Amino acid sequence: MNGSIVRFAEAGIRPLFYLCDDRGFVRLRQPLVRQGIELAEHAALGAGALEVLLEQAPDALDGRSVYLMQRTNRPLDGEELSDRAYAWSVRKDPDLECRFSLWRQKPNRIGFSRNMVKGYFCGRTIPFAAMQLGYHLGFRNVVLVGVDMGAQPGRFYEQGDAALPSRLDEDYDDYILPSFELVAERVVGPHYRVFGLSPVSRLPERLVPRLSLDQLDELLARS
Repeated sequence: MNGSIVRFAEAGIRPLFYLCDDRGFVRLRQPLVRQGIELAEHAALGAGALEVLLEQAPDALDGRSVYLMQRTNRPLDGEELSDRAYAWSVRKDPDLECRFSLWRQKPNRIGFSRNMVKGYFCGRTIPFAAMQLGYHLGFRNVVLVGVDMGAQPGRFYEQGDAALPSRLDEDYDDYILPSFELVAERVVGPHYRVFGLSPVSRLPERLVPRLSLDQLDELLARS
């Protein structure tokens, strides 16, 4: 996801998917995005990210396997519903989990998609899109690596004043944490589990249980 592709390149690992849905990241870190698309077997890009990339580097997708990640309630054709109306409209859809509130707007933007054909909920952080892609592809265990949700000391692949600003602090309480709470409440079960590999994370362990490296080895051995 985003700039974490640097670590895969250093380790000589070719990931199954590279994800990016941030048009600003594509605009300011295009070499990293191109590296991700070239290294991964497949790429999944948000509509805005794809648009910027094609404007700046139309050859970047030549010969590559690329999928469009479309946000829920963001149709390419036609008009989108209000967040409240959309949340109400999908309340009985088994592929989509969504909060609903008559009184507050923000809860209606919190959700999880089991079927990416119907779109995805951004959760204001790209790992949340990756979790939905994992479910869509049929994976039963998701292990979050490097998802500590701390705005400081910053991204490992950026240093100093040139680093892109982070919105984690602004979005955590209103969007990120409620999104992970919904997953723990309505999605996680015997068929789909989410773990974290970071020993220290802003996400509570009640929502994302921690794994040691030894526990990860055991999990992989059983998978």
